[in-house]
Amino acid sequence: MSAAYATFGLAPAMRAGGVLADGGYQVHRDFVDFVVDGRPLLFQLSDLDAVSPLASDVPPAIFTAQVRSLLLETAPPLPDGRFVIYGCPECADLGCGAVTAVIERDGDDYVWRDFAWQTDERADLALNGYHGIGPFRFHGSEYRAALAALIEDADGPPAPRRRVLLIGARVAVLAKLAAALRTIGIGADITQDARAVPAEELRGYGAVAFGRAVGEAERAAVRQAFERAGVEVAYVDGLAPIVPLLVAQIEHALDRSPLPQRRLTGLVAADGEAGIEVTSPCRVRVTAYRLDRLYRTHTQEIFDGILEPGRHRIPLDPQAVKGESFVVARTSGSVLVEPVVK
Repeated sequence: MSAAYATFGLAPAMRAGGVLADGGYQVHRDFVDFVVDGRPLLFQLSDLDAVSPLASDVPPAIFTAQVRSLLLETAPPLPDGRFVIYGCPECADLGCGAVTAVIERDGDDYVWRDFAWQTDERADLALNGYHGIGPFRFHGSEYRAALAALIEDADGPPAPRRRVLLIGARVAVLAKLAAALRTIGIGADITQDARAVPAEELRGYGAVAFGRAVGEAERAAVRQAFERAGVEVAYVDGLAPIVPLLVAQIEHALDRSPLPQRRLTGLVAADGEAGIEVTSPCRVRVTAYRLDRLYRTHTQEIFDGILEPGRHRIPLDPQAVKGESFVVARTSGSVLVEPVVK
């Protein structure tokens, strides 16, 4: 079988959760993505909102079964030797659509070919095939080593620390924020003094979010508590008491994907426009939030469309960013937040 050799690797990735401008929610999912020739394979599928079968929130036994399936140690889950490469991040149901491919051995090599979008038991390559992707031929040793490393531990890879410690003075805002985070799949706890939290509990957090009213002495005490517990966490300085904005900041802090393998890599908000940089074609949603003089929140969706790789300048509605205001740029896999510089 003729196919050019490609390198195979794996990297942590996420499907960014969030509170959307229309009031809806998007569930947070951590997963392991396939890296082909140094770039996430998902990026070749344009604006697909999907996760691989190697998701961190599936039970260890199922995770291990998925890995062994990709190693061809078990029968293909779909007819014609097809495997699910990416599926729905909300329910993983084939009826919602999935990217599938034939995976087979050729000597010591592994070959991925005939990629297709599939919603039924069998794929229609003529109608729904990804004709510009693959086939990929992977060296067997490299392929097996990357996947086997995921199951060397009998319990599977360590789960991401998807819990956030919230510290602030506005209890009502913290309660709403914690509820929103839990809705999208991120655990959240509220405290005023992290020094009272046992070290073993601190090790379960991936981020700490400070409200604007938290003083520097309190922040330093929290950092010292985590240092004594031997835990590295991301620290988030809350920009404003706006729940969707804070959720976006926390989602960014929890992103473990390598910087070179992110789609959304830059955001600035100044001089009446948002400057955005993306590395591959993708849907980008830009939302503006502002607080008026009575500290009421105003939300306006600025842009929602497909952007090609490169830098883009998107005009901001002056009414949407007057006063204290902020811009959130979001793709399916990442989110960035910036205050508007007047």
